[in-house]
Amino acid sequence: MTTVLVLAKAPVAGRVKTRLAADIGVAAAARVAAASLLDTLAVCTSAVGPGRCRLALEGDLAEAVAGLRLCRAVEGWSVVGQSGDGLGDRIAGAFAGLAGPVVQIGMDTPQLTSGLLLDAAARLDGYDAVLGPAEDGGWWLLGLRDPAAATAVAAVPMSTPRTGELTRRALEDAGLSVATAPVLRDVDDLSDLRAVAAGGVGHFAATAAEVLR
Repeated sequence: MTTVLVLAKAPVAGRVKTRLAADIGVAAAARVAAASLLDTLAVCTSAVGPGRCRLALEGDLAEAVAGLRLCRAVEGWSVVGQSGDGLGDRIAGAFAGLAGPVVQIGMDTPQLTSGLLLDAAARLDGYDAVLGPAEDGGWWLLGLRDPAAATAVAAVPMSTPRTGELTRRALEDAGLSVATAPVLRDVDDLSDLRAVAAGGVGHFAATAAEVLR
């Protein structure tokens, strides 16, 4: 009975994918973000069902690109606002109130599959935590057998080349055993967009093909 937790920003032009927007423009970057989030939500629903999914959201989907489709995609989900001073604090806060194993992801890995989510959840049978490293030195997935353990990452500096290393250290310093999920590539800039779209399907791949023409 694992819960899947997605931490995301509403894909509003000018507020998401700022590094990517520097290359393709704020409107196109918001379209990419919306497509990535749509694919992510669909995979989570497919993996565990909407009743076991939570979206911790910054912003308002009604104001977002593809807002109607995104609202429909989270029907049956628990949707809560984000709170906290920094990203680590917001991640820890998103776990609050949940019971049982939780697998948390963001909206930057549209190549995610149900199998990857379920494999990570299964690792929590034998480990306290599972961490999915990202190619840029961060991480794309954090699974915890006890969601209260998320407080261990609240003070970890995020969005740095050492975030993955420091997150693992924080978890281990808290006494947790940590398994490792496969490495994925986050979509943060133009080179990431091209690389991930080349092997992708769904809304993200189609949108990337349009904006890269």
